[in-house]
Amino acid sequence: MDKIIVLIGAPGAGKGTQARLLEERKRIPQISTGDMFREMKNARTPLAIEVQRIMAEGKLISDELTFEIVKDRTSNEDCQGTYILDGFPRTARQAEMLEKLASAQNKEISAILIDVPLEHLKKRMTGRRKCSICGEIYNIYFLPPVKENFCDFHPEKELEQRADDTEEKAKIRLATYEEQTKPLLDYYENTGRLKKVDGTVDYETIYQRLEKLV
Repeated sequence: MDKIIVLIGAPGAGKGTQARLLEERKRIPQISTGDMFREMKNARTPLAIEVQRIMAEGKLISDELTFEIVKDRTSNEDCQGTYILDGFPRTARQAEMLEKLASAQNKEISAILIDVPLEHLKKRMTGRRKCSICGEIYNIYFLPPVKENFCDFHPEKELEQRADDTEEKAKIRLATYEEQTKPLLDYYENTGRLKKVDGTVDYETIYQRLEKLV
């Protein structure tokens, strides 16, 4: 039976990278709610116009409208088989809505968590540094440059840290993720459909383990 793969992971866990690899190597479409919302900013479909109106008013997109967007996108031909959902569901309520969609599409749901301890994630996020000349990315904890805080390829250039990679912002992002995602993880764990992959190993090993589950 074809599947709806719900890929779950905290900021910095590598979820986006793995979803892209599965799409490139296994031809499994990655359906990202973030990408869909960005595309809707310029689209003129009835759903897009509704989303634009709500955003213009500074309101949150409801679970119901988010579900309609996912439902509409996954009715396309590329989603006739197995596909990956990235960013939906985010809540237990959305997960219940997805059950109905899976039933209508005659698919089973498989939830996979890329599991990384929060302390490890914090180091991944706060340790990131980038060269503004060549774009090379380092991590002061896991992949440091030869000379502290300077690019290996442009030794005259001091590395930069993204504004949202500070200790304070990383702490807030991870706390928000944990608070929002715990009910979702509980939901899939209680229904026996949650699988976990160790996200602390290299991305190729993670991919190989994901590939087996998919």
